[in-house]
Amino acid sequence: MNAIETILLNFSEIRRRSIKLWEGIPEEHYHWKPDEKAMSVIEMIRHVLEGEHLFHQIIEKRGNLGDYPSPWENLEYSDLKNELDFAESYREEFLMMIKSLDETDLENIRIDRSEVNQNKKLGDYLNRIAYHEAVHTGQMLAYLRTLGVKRPLIWD
Repeated sequence: MNAIETILLNFSEIRRRSIKLWEGIPEEHYHWKPDEKAMSVIEMIRHVLEGEHLFHQIIEKRGNLGDYPSPWENLEYSDLKNELDFAESYREEFLMMIKSLDETDLENIRIDRSEVNQNKKLGDYLNRIAYHEAVHTGQMLAYLRTLGVKRPLIWD
């Protein structure tokens, strides 16, 4: 397995586990959040899905996103199925971009995000994107523990 295949497997596994977790959340808890400054359950799901697209755009631009309008802007929150359906084409585009890379791109392409004082190799940046979703999966597990909701077994 080469580096590109490993990165794709990592993204696939993280998303599979996220979806398994999200599908186990009763809809009556979608708008729950631990405090007023936190994201609600459905907001966090959207944040993960939209965030991946925004990260993809940052990669395409090799850095700062600028005033890029998100396709999720002004989109009403709904249920998990609609959120996943809306994000599906953007997810496919993101994965196709990764599949189109050469292994040397992981070292040679730089993502320069001067707005946050960050300059990373593409391989490093892709791993940070995966980490973002994984962190929110852990955060969602904590939400469910706080709610007293049975947590799906994602460690299969």
